Amino acid sequence: MKKILERLYNGIIKENPTFVLMLGMCPTLAVTTSAINGLGMGLSTCAVLIMSNLIISLLRKIIPDRVRMPAYIVVVASLVTVVDLLMQAYVRGLYASLGLYIPLIVVNCIILGRAEAYASKNPPFLSLFDGLGMGIGFTLALTVIGLIRELIGKGSVFGFNIMPSFYEPVSIMIMAPGAFFVLAALCAIRNAVMIKRKQPLPEKYCTGHCASCMDASCSIGKKEDNQQ
Repeated sequence: MKKILERLYNGIIKENPTFVLMLGMCPTLAVTTSAINGLGMGLSTCAVLIMSNLIISLLRKIIPDRVRMPAYIVVVASLVTVVDLLMQAYVRGLYASLGLYIPLIVVNCIILGRAEAYASKNPPFLSLFDGLGMGIGFTLALTVIGLIRELIGKGSVFGFNIMPSFYEPVSIMIMAPGAFFVLAALCAIRNAVMIKRKQPLPEKYCTGHCASCMDASCSIGKKEDNQQ
């Protein structure tokens, strides 16, 4: 159970593919003009991640090392084809919105990266949860980015207008620059929170900038100097 939770935490928080590893930037920036697009793209990628990690882990001792990357691409391409056909049959509106980016899941570096870095070296059960954690992290990231861009750029969330009638949408947020603005802001917020959690400051007056601190009596700075 501990290893399962570790895999989930790793994908969602510690090594989030969007906010930490900066992988899969093409769909992240292109399809997140709305929350529903981000959610649909994230869930599609999550499904492929889970199944590809499981299958590649099951075949890890069978696939020859010299042809592992072509074999991984064949597995991923087969799964993407299934997802593509299912979306085309049952969610045609979302499929039309995502368009070319569904087939491009085949070359998404998140999927191939997890296959090479984790699934090919670990048992199937843990590989499945590694794919689940990464998929959830990717889905949450795309949904949040899409939600913010849609709210500011259109005044709606998941297609429902929630802003007052006098609100003037900021149209740049649903254009390419808006994707960069939102992604940068969310990455900065995430990094600030993680840094603060990693290095709690026991002194209320301490700013954490020990290099420029003029307080010679500060015990925190002395401790860091001794460690160095």
